Amino acid sequence: MKRILTGDRTTGKLHLGHYAGSLQNRVKLQKEYDTFIILADVQALTTHFERPELINQSIYDVAIDNLSVGLDPDNITMLLQSKISAIAELTVFYSMLVSVNSLRHNPTIKTEASQYGYDDLSYGFLGYPVSQAADMTFCDADLVPVGGDQLPHIEQGRKIVRRFNSLYGKGKIIIKEPQALISNTPRLIGLDGNSKMGKSLGNAIYLSDTIEEVNEKVKSAITDKSRISIKDKGNPDICTVSKYHEAINHSEYENICEMCRNANIGCIACKDLLSKKINLLLAPFREKRVYYEGHKSKVRDIIIEGSKKANRIGNETIENVKKAMNIYME
Repeated sequence: MKRILTGDRTTGKLHLGHYAGSLQNRVKLQKEYDTFIILADVQALTTHFERPELINQSIYDVAIDNLSVGLDPDNITMLLQSKISAIAELTVFYSMLVSVNSLRHNPTIKTEASQYGYDDLSYGFLGYPVSQAADMTFCDADLVPVGGDQLPHIEQGRKIVRRFNSLYGKGKIIIKEPQALISNTPRLIGLDGNSKMGKSLGNAIYLSDTIEEVNEKVKSAITDKSRISIKDKGNPDICTVSKYHEAINHSEYENICEMCRNANIGCIACKDLLSKKINLLLAPFREKRVYYEGHKSKVRDIIIEGSKKANRIGNETIENVKKAMNIYME
C-alpha cells in the first residue's frame, strides 16, 4: 500500500479552505493509502513563537477537526511533529543542500512574509520548506495532498530529495521523491474576496462554526458590487459567493450562475442557498466533534500511539540516510 503524508500547522481551528483544499481528499483516500496525518506544532512556531499557549491548545483543535470530517483512527496514523526525532534530524541534513537564495525566492514564503509583515525573516520561517521536506520524506510518502499555495514548498522539497539522492545514492534511491496531490478546489478565497481564506485574516468559515455563525458569515460575503437591485444582472465570475457554490454546491453551480446572469435570483437568496449547503456539509462533522470533544483522552491516545509508530518508521529512514552520508559508526 502506498503512503500519504499530509497535515496542518497547529495555529488554530481549520476552515472550509482546508476542507476543500486537502481534508476531503484525505477522507476519500484513507482506505486506499497508508495515511499519515501530521500535527505540525514545530512549524507553527515559525509564525506563532510568541503564543505557545495557542499552539498547545490547537493540537487538540486540529486533531479533532481532522477526525470530525471523517478520518477513521483505525485507518490513519496521526502524529505530533515535535515527537518525531527523524523530522528534526532530516531538517538539519536537508538544510545543507538548499541555498538561502532559493528559499528567499519561494513565492509562498514571499506571500506569507508580506501577510505577517515580516521584513527580517527568522531562520525558522525562511527554512519552512526544508522542514516540510523532512515531513514528507521521513516516512517515505508517495503522495502529499495539499492546497495550491503549498505547491512551491512541495517542489522545493522534491528538489532537495533529488539532490540528496544524486550526492549520496550512488545510483540508488535513498529517499523517495513524493508527488503533490491537488484537489478540485486548490484554493478557496476568503469571505472578504481576499485571494485566500486564512486563519489569521479573519475571513474564514470554520469547520467548528455553529449554524448561526455560518449564516452570519455568509451574509457578510462579498458579491458583485455593481449589482445594486435584484433586477440587475449579476456577474458570478467576480462574486465570492459564486466561488463557494462551485466548491461546496457543485451540482447546482451552473444553474445558480445562469440565474444570477439573468437576474432570476437575488444575492440574499443566493446566500441563503449557500448557508444551507454549508450547514448540510458541516452537520455530520458537528456530531463527531461533540463525541471527540467529550473524549479528549481518546484523542490524546490516538496521537501518542501514532507518534510511536511514526518514530519507528522514521528511525529506519534516519539509519539509511546516515549510512548513505557516511556519518555513522558500526
